[in-house]
Amino acid sequence: MSQSPKQSAGSPAPTSADVARLAGVSRATVSYVLNNTAAVRISEPTRRRVREAAEELGYVPHAAARSLRAGHSRMVLLPTAHVPVGPLYSRFFNELQWALRSLDYTVVQYGSVGMDADEAARAWAELRPVAVVSLGHVELTPTGVELLRRSGAKAVITVGPQQVEGTHALVMDQTRVGRLAGAHLVERGRRRLGVVMPGEPGLEVFSVPRLEGVRAAAEAAGATVVPLSLRYEEEPAGALAARWRDLDLDGVFGYNDEYAMLLMRALQDAGIAVPEETAVVGSDDLVVGRLLRPRLSTVHIDMVGGGELAELVDRVVREPDTAPERHERLDSYVVHRESS
Repeated sequence: MSQSPKQSAGSPAPTSADVARLAGVSRATVSYVLNNTAAVRISEPTRRRVREAAEELGYVPHAAARSLRAGHSRMVLLPTAHVPVGPLYSRFFNELQWALRSLDYTVVQYGSVGMDADEAARAWAELRPVAVVSLGHVELTPTGVELLRRSGAKAVITVGPQQVEGTHALVMDQTRVGRLAGAHLVERGRRRLGVVMPGEPGLEVFSVPRLEGVRAAAEAAGATVVPLSLRYEEEPAGALAARWRDLDLDGVFGYNDEYAMLLMRALQDAGIAVPEETAVVGSDDLVVGRLLRPRLSTVHIDMVGGGELAELVDRVVREPDTAPERHERLDSYVVHRESS
């Protein structure tokens, strides 16, 4: 059981001088130990004594003061998603945060709901992050990128469908996901294809390019494509399924596995046989899709790993004059199962 700090709630905050006195070392040594300074050799017993003194006193280094000494912070700002991104992207975000923490960065998530691109960039710049990783939910502009750089951001990295001038970019071509799904349905003999377009705002950055991909695959085969607006709720899925035969669709790309599973269940409840009357394909290759009957066909997506992106952040922070790089990511392929 850990000891509680000596100071009460009304006491002044402990300083590095207090830690130095208790540990019997200099304030410089306290700074070297608590900032994990690798350039200075300090014995392990001394490091342990400093950490124990800091814990006993309840001392926490002042992030702003440390940033002033270093010339920059160790903060990486991640604008939070204000749209439902799904399990695949949630797993990626978690991997990225763990990897950045292991590289001794402080990860701060920032809510940017309702802000336009330049408003968001100004708000992020106020925090003086050393790096910003924008995941496409707020589309940065060259003006915003320059503002962030002037505020001290050494790395501005975008993850999305296109590169923004001045940023390092991991470009994920969502069009390819739709093209693969459309080509698979066409290969299965389907000629009237529905494409689910989520009714929830903010997902257009994914859904529109995927629709374009399906259209490209369908056009090459002389097939027809019908966009289908659908909110992620049972009632609108049931309403769509009720008019399915009027739409005369024999195949559907469900945007992702979650929407595809919602629609497939509604189709089955409406007496539409899957895949006999309508083939269904999702994307993301979630485990739950394999548990359905029929098992869900899907587009498997190999996203960039969170660790790989964290290493890019660290490299650009250490080498801020590196010319902007563009990395193509989002390898994908169709997994054919029973629903198609």
